[in-house]
Amino acid sequence: MEPLQALADSVRHRLFEAYGQPSWRNPLPALDELISTILSQNTNDINRDRAFEALREKFPAWEQLLDAAPGDVIETIRPSGLANQKGPRIQAVLREIAAEAGKLSLEYLRDQPASDVRQTLLRFKGVGPKTAAIVMLFSLDIPAFPVDTHVYRVTGRLGLRSAKMSADAAHEYLAQLFPPDSYQEVHLNIIRHGREVCHARTPACEDCILQDLCEYYAQRPAGSEEGGE
Repeated sequence: MEPLQALADSVRHRLFEAYGQPSWRNPLPALDELISTILSQNTNDINRDRAFEALREKFPAWEQLLDAAPGDVIETIRPSGLANQKGPRIQAVLREIAAEAGKLSLEYLRDQPASDVRQTLLRFKGVGPKTAAIVMLFSLDIPAFPVDTHVYRVTGRLGLRSAKMSADAAHEYLAQLFPPDSYQEVHLNIIRHGREVCHARTPACEDCILQDLCEYYAQRPAGSEEGGE
């Protein structure tokens, strides 16, 4: 683990030097963040926000959404894509939360141990490790390391994790490599690096500040000037 720890430290510091302290979008209550994150699945931030705002406008109270006609919910969140799946999923999660907490709120989780909070969130159908970690980190102030598609790709190329490791397994594994108080910074800076430099198909390896640390770059064919997959 020691060489990986050194690599993780170098990656964190270089990304911080390049991008600084990132800021999360407007913090949301935990339940709002959960719904927003479900809407974000398989879409971009713009479509997620458009769907969330439409949902909030049509159903100002989540209790109204809980009892709404499924077709109305699906039409409202159509901009997010996969509305036929996400609409029923959101309503089912709300029903589960109401049954468990006695009300539509997740604030009761705030003072519980991180492992208990994670297990509670994962019990809700349609909530996976990434969604749980985002709610914990950004809304409940509980240390967790979310692994989205950019984080998974960049950490794999750098050699911070095994190529065979699943995204689900990467959450807890990568959390061991970074200080808990850096999770938000590292998560957001890796995402930015993945969007701006370490692209999925044609990574800009020649412009990468992590080039000399990167396993992917070191293994490219000789003479190659551009990465690819």
